[in-house]
Amino acid sequence: MITTIIWITNTGSDLKRAELAEFGIILLLVAFALFFGYKRIQSHKTGEPQEDEMSKKILRTSSSYSYYISLYWWLAVMYFSDKVKYETHTLIGAGILGMAAIFAISWVIVYLRGIRNE
Repeated sequence: MITTIIWITNTGSDLKRAELAEFGIILLLVAFALFFGYKRIQSHKTGEPQEDEMSKKILRTSSSYSYYISLYWWLAVMYFSDKVKYETHTLIGAGILGMAAIFAISWVIVYLRGIRNE
């Protein structure tokens, strides 16, 4: 977060749309990490185990969903890489940030929806 804040302050007021999207994804991931840390602290205070079977199953299910979605994400990145004029490291960074955002969103969806009888 510190390097992101330094990046935003050095950029000034001329932020582009792509930079705002990257900053939004970074904020989403930090919010996800804070929520996850808060849940762990709460379970530790109540004497519950931090990793139970249900949380492991939610993590496993959301990671499998995010894996399959990330495959299509990388196909989209490869398809649009010829059409946009970004450098390779920018596209790879967008792909990695996209994968992290896909995992965070799939974890939230599985957590809120719950695990169905499989």
